[in-house]
Amino acid sequence: MKNKSLTPVLVLLVMVFSAGIGLAADKPVKIGFAYIMSGPFATYGQFAKQGAELAIDELNAKGGILGRKVESFFEDTAGKPDVGIRVIRKHVFENGADVVMGLDSSGVAAAVAPVMMELKTPLLVTHAATPDVTGSKCNRYTFRVSLNINQNIAMASAIAADMKSKIWTTAGPDYSFGHQSWEYFQQYLARKKPDAVFLPQAEVAFSPAATTDFSSYITKIMNSKAEGVLISLWGGNLIDFVRQAADMGFFDGKRDILMTLGAATEVLYALKDKMPTGIWVGTRYWFLANDTPVNQAFVEAFSKRYNVYPSYNAHGAYAAVKAYAAAAEKVKSVEKEKIVEGLRGLSLELPVGKITIRPEDHQAITDGAWGVTAADPNYPIRILKPIRKFSGAEITPPVAETGCKMN
Repeated sequence: MKNKSLTPVLVLLVMVFSAGIGLAADKPVKIGFAYIMSGPFATYGQFAKQGAELAIDELNAKGGILGRKVESFFEDTAGKPDVGIRVIRKHVFENGADVVMGLDSSGVAAAVAPVMMELKTPLLVTHAATPDVTGSKCNRYTFRVSLNINQNIAMASAIAADMKSKIWTTAGPDYSFGHQSWEYFQQYLARKKPDAVFLPQAEVAFSPAATTDFSSYITKIMNSKAEGVLISLWGGNLIDFVRQAADMGFFDGKRDILMTLGAATEVLYALKDKMPTGIWVGTRYWFLANDTPVNQAFVEAFSKRYNVYPSYNAHGAYAAVKAYAAAAEKVKSVEKEKIVEGLRGLSLELPVGKITIRPEDHQAITDGAWGVTAADPNYPIRILKPIRKFSGAEITPPVAETGCKMN
């Protein structure tokens, strides 16, 4: 009699439990994206949106994440730290984001990273390169799936060490990204080339982000004793600089030039044949640097859909979505605390190659590539020929040097 009386209760419990599973499966996984979507750097946000949408559509076509559809929300940070914080909060509190991704500006990333401890929501940085977010400001909820300044500058310094130039200067944005790029370049090149000389702060060329006329900065460099120039300008600033520098005879072969983000396809499409050939340029992903099936499929799908070759920012957003999905599959959940554990130490194959998110500081260990700008009739933009590849292990500083003390 007792067993019979329990039967309806058990049936009811099974029904309730099953309904709960059904409700969870019906609830979409929500991803909030935060990029610069307006102003002179808007192209970066547009490329990122394209990469993210491609990854999400690929996931949804295969059933989503753990059987749940993926939805996205995009917001403009305008490249401003206070706006970036508001956008992230909006994603979490209003849009109900399970995870947030993006950030173009190093200043925005440095401001947002500490807030993630309060929001207790995973953040995957896909573009901003300041080492601080996986260094002095590292925390449980902040991850980066792309190369940071240290890794990119490690490649630049290795190339510079093989050049004849001994005296170096820089042209960069007058905020953390430009200053940190120059600081690490001096540090890393001095290790490889002890006789290298670096012009003092008063003689280098740091320009405000709002600059459109670079003539005075270009003149300053051309009138200096510098034999080599590290250029860390990016986006609209780099496009304006190159156009004006070309008109002023800057690319006359009298000085070695390294452009840390000169191989961004956003820049190459804007400049086309105005980008000088024979210049060493870097990027965080180059669509021709990797001939694996994963990369070939990504390049084909992206170029077919958008009629352009993917940029490193498109790859960063694409990579973040794929990494999140892989972490969810690893822990069989999208619950935020479990996702954090799933991301720590995660390894996966991406178009850029295999990456591993180092658990000690949440920085992706990923291979990198630089190359020399070249004209090729098969492409509408300058390509890199030759390409010099670097392994993630050789360009990533040890955790002890990052300043990260994980919370």
